[in-house]
Amino acid sequence: MSLDHKNDAEFHANLIEEVLKAYPDKAQKKRSRHLSVAKPADASEEGGEQNLSECAVKSNIKSIPGVMTIRGCAYAGSKGVVWGPVKDMVHISHGPVGCGQYSWAQRRNYYTGTTGVDTFVTMQFTTDFQERDIVFGGDKKLEKVIDEINELFPLANGISVQSECPIGLIGDDIEAVARKKKSETGKTVVPVRCEGFRGVSQSLGHHIANDTIRDWVLDKSEREFEATDYDVTIIGDYNIGGDAWASRRLLEEMGLRVIGSWSGDGTLAELEQAPKAKLNLIHCYRSMNYICRHMEEKHGVPWTEYNLFGPTQIAQSLRHIASYFDDTIKEGAERVIAKYQPLVDAVISKYKPRLEGKTVMLYVGGLRPRHIVNAYDDLGMEIVGTGYEFAHNDDYQRTGHYVKEGTLIYDDVTGYELEKFIEQIRPNLVGSGIKEKYPVQKMGIPFRQMHSWDYSGPYHGYDGFAVFARDMDLAINNPVWDLFDAPWTKTEPLAVAAE
Repeated sequence: MSLDHKNDAEFHANLIEEVLKAYPDKAQKKRSRHLSVAKPADASEEGGEQNLSECAVKSNIKSIPGVMTIRGCAYAGSKGVVWGPVKDMVHISHGPVGCGQYSWAQRRNYYTGTTGVDTFVTMQFTTDFQERDIVFGGDKKLEKVIDEINELFPLANGISVQSECPIGLIGDDIEAVARKKKSETGKTVVPVRCEGFRGVSQSLGHHIANDTIRDWVLDKSEREFEATDYDVTIIGDYNIGGDAWASRRLLEEMGLRVIGSWSGDGTLAELEQAPKAKLNLIHCYRSMNYICRHMEEKHGVPWTEYNLFGPTQIAQSLRHIASYFDDTIKEGAERVIAKYQPLVDAVISKYKPRLEGKTVMLYVGGLRPRHIVNAYDDLGMEIVGTGYEFAHNDDYQRTGHYVKEGTLIYDDVTGYELEKFIEQIRPNLVGSGIKEKYPVQKMGIPFRQMHSWDYSGPYHGYDGFAVFARDMDLAINNPVWDLFDAPWTKTEPLAVAAE
């Protein structure tokens, strides 16, 4: 396929039709609603951004049984995303050991503290259900585990109980256990009904986790807190590879005081004092918009989205955040932008000539399929396809602010669909998850693991942009891609083994 067709709307539409032909009629009809091409949209203003295109696909619908999906479950959304990074609490995986083992420290949520003393992010706690626990119930076992945790880790400020699938099936009363242990110890104990079978994907796990923060954490503490006019809380930044630290540095340099980080490198106290902020700043809209809306409705704390991927969006976001405050912060934002402009110029000067014109396909979760688009744009790269694992309709509406007409859009894409799209489009780079990494590389296409930055990071902020540009260059311009040919491109027949 020629490069001219890599972002051609008609080509992408025909590609969708071709891929759908492999399905039975019923599955074909269902999947067709999840695949589309970005179309021109009427000019409108929403949240201060101009709509560039319309990305209308069906989303937040159950995956088709028998068709391989890349989604996670509600437990993954609660324990792996929202609660897991809260560092001074112990998070119990209540159920068989497998779920806890799979979710153990996989997202690289960096934190400060002493592991096993006052921080527990990379430790795994489980009630280790056996057959007898399924038959007789696990309430008593849960109580015993909580008692052991309080004895072994006295500096843990709280506990969350992350329920796995069997808990919802056998009916363990984790709420009663939580109330009992909170009464006995005086510490916060939060029961989270995030059984994996609930809902469509990990997205419901985010929502459930937000609701438990609302019901079991907010308004429950009498800690003293001295407020200022410049207090903000970072919401939905999980400090993957140090992202939240990069974001926090910029906010504090412009004169704001960050009183909490939800939930990367965050603490229970930071969750509790969030309603006292002057503004909540949300990075991952999909995982944390629920609690932001609650704090606005009940506590009167306004919230706004921001995006710190790439210098264009960083400058726009800092100015937008500053607009909620006085001239001191507005001047601070301009000072920060000017301070880092030489770094931006140096990064773009070095990497843009090596990356300009390269094409990228994305398939990730959370905010990344849209937020990182501008970081690629700043390097002269072009997004030709993007999609989400567990997005809702409003995520795709927001995506229209970032992608261009003709971009291939796919929701909950199947393994078969993604492979065929990549084969036909042949982008210069694919950014997706660990499950997709090695099959794509075997196709001879560079890949970056964009869930946890492929063991790199941070990618947020100006410092993160330098790391991001370097990593994309290392992936695309690695000489290894010239050292092998795919089997189907070889001209000589394969040798036949002697009988």
